[in-house]
Amino acid sequence: MAHVTKSIDELVAENAGIDRQETFDKLWALNTELFEKVRDRLELTLDPSCEGLMPYSGKDGAAGYLSAWVGPKVDWLIFSWTGNPKASFTNMHLTINLAGNIDVPHFGYALGTTPDLFFYQDYMPRKDLWTNPEYAEKYLGGDSNDAYVAMERNENFHHFISRHMYTRVAQSPCSLVYSADVTDENIEDLRKVSHEQLDRWLDWVDQAKPIPPSEAKLLAARDLQIRKTITQGDPANIVVENLFGKELADRLVSSLWGENRQLPRPV
Repeated sequence: MAHVTKSIDELVAENAGIDRQETFDKLWALNTELFEKVRDRLELTLDPSCEGLMPYSGKDGAAGYLSAWVGPKVDWLIFSWTGNPKASFTNMHLTINLAGNIDVPHFGYALGTTPDLFFYQDYMPRKDLWTNPEYAEKYLGGDSNDAYVAMERNENFHHFISRHMYTRVAQSPCSLVYSADVTDENIEDLRKVSHEQLDRWLDWVDQAKPIPPSEAKLLAARDLQIRKTITQGDPANIVVENLFGKELADRLVSSLWGENRQLPRPV
């Protein structure tokens, strides 16, 4: 399998101005399908901090939409897109950080165009996998590991390697991070694996047992630190700053990790 080691901003700069509106529409429809599936299963409330970001606009046709949600089992959920569909770059998220009262891995998910397809999905572990082998096997063994191996064997997808070291640290051994040509076949493959991965995760959340309050508080603090560090260090932030200016870009980045949230954390 080939590997992609160039950053998002390098890929976009090399292929600027390519119209990906049709591709964006398909990917955003998929992201919306997944979000609606989550809303059907989990109680969610929109956080007022995203007022003015649904939607927002920038330079030369750049635009976006960012909504943030919380719930009894959800600390911070982001459903968003940003970019310029007619000029190569788009990025959309369905990132679900769970509350500290259960220790199921978080659901990380992103789609986009660079202008090639970009896909990320991971079950972000909330325990050290080296010292918690039963946790690792429960959530990342079996079907999760099989899904990873299947994607690695798909020659249409090329492993995308982030240049941000901490992002790689935060990925699980079964993280799905790929680039691919824009084709209907590849988009359909993404739809299939996306729904399978989300369905598996939602079942875990349904079956999860509460953990003691003292442990929940520590887990929630750990989650926030990791989320903040990943978000602030994302190399693609410079692309967003170029499209929307530093002030709005800074607000978008802070919104992704919940700096200005108004609703209380579940733990």
